[in-house]
Amino acid sequence: MSMHVSVLTREYPPFIYGGAGVHVGQLVPHLANLAEVDVQCMGEPRVGATAHAETFPPGANASLRVFGADLAMVAGVPEGTDVVHSHTWYANLAGHLAGTYLGVPHVVTAHSLEPLRPWKRDQLGGGYELSSWAERTAYEGASAIIAVSSAMRDDVLACYPNLDPAKVHVVLNGVDTDEFFPDAGTDYLSGLGVDLDRPSVVFVGRITKQKGLVHLLRAAREFDDCQILLLASSPDTPEIAAEFATALAELREVKGDDVIWVKEMAPRSGLRQVLSHARVFACPSIYEPLGIVNLEAMACEAAVVASGVGGIPEVVTAGETGLLVDYQPELASGAGGAAGAAAYVAEFEHRFALSVNELLADERKARAFGVAGRQRAIEHFSWEAIAAQTLEVYELALKYYGRLRK
Repeated sequence: MSMHVSVLTREYPPFIYGGAGVHVGQLVPHLANLAEVDVQCMGEPRVGATAHAETFPPGANASLRVFGADLAMVAGVPEGTDVVHSHTWYANLAGHLAGTYLGVPHVVTAHSLEPLRPWKRDQLGGGYELSSWAERTAYEGASAIIAVSSAMRDDVLACYPNLDPAKVHVVLNGVDTDEFFPDAGTDYLSGLGVDLDRPSVVFVGRITKQKGLVHLLRAAREFDDCQILLLASSPDTPEIAAEFATALAELREVKGDDVIWVKEMAPRSGLRQVLSHARVFACPSIYEPLGIVNLEAMACEAAVVASGVGGIPEVVTAGETGLLVDYQPELASGAGGAAGAAAYVAEFEHRFALSVNELLADERKARAFGVAGRQRAIEHFSWEAIAAQTLEVYELALKYYGRLRK
């Protein structure tokens, strides 16, 4: 008899804005080849999922309205479900309550960890305390936790030391190399005003502190001759939007029209073109459990320059598919006082610029990195393998839950 899995997530295609949404959107179709799957998501109605609006209680803090949607998701999980699987704190409470309510194991995929994103406390106020509580409660009650990298597994156990290590498993994120591939098309790039005869350095991601975009803008003042193409949208807060705008204006004073900012989310075909024609894909994240966007760039044969944080070194092989720039959060967050932290960050930005310039000056090396990157994506990050490994975790969760019930 086929296992029935209820996947609980805030994001689901076509309405996605981050790596967790990409992950769920890719995992579900492959998982559906191995088990019966339904999807409970949040937001607008869409095909392939049951959506629950974040509207209750009316006028409440955004985190409370997420909890309201969580309760609706619990009610939406079908009878006969064998495993509930939640993604991010937005859906973790729904997974915890659904598992308790239905008497089935709850599996969590750890895409990020609230204790490692302390800047959210200032952004969300009391909402951060709620998100942290929901995450901690779900992790401690789960029958299995999937970490998207080995580094993420270490972080999970460090943040939540009461967890049984036996229930924390590593299943890497993946990339669809039939969707992301070297694309010779240029119409989207031409429409943006990109000069195809000059090298480009590309960033793709949300305007958040986590993604380190402001660090990239400061580093880019030192870039050698190139175009800087920013596919950046969805600022977390007005303050972050303002910080980005200031850094962008300062960069344009130096680089002028060589800085191209694309505010709207690019269509998939356009994104492929951007990545395929990039001399360098830049990922200056200060926190990254894995970084699907690096896999997408590698699948399009783009050389990567990235900060060596979290799970990124498990994706980007230094000296083979790209270059890694060391970043130590403890030094950047105040060791040696504010002046010491500022000096460290400035030094990181300088080192990042040097790594980018290395590949701007050596097209042959960048090309070799790109070819090796696609091969690595094909060999190690297929969604078919990830779906099979996820199903194995479900089996382990059922056994773990059974032992706890005895």
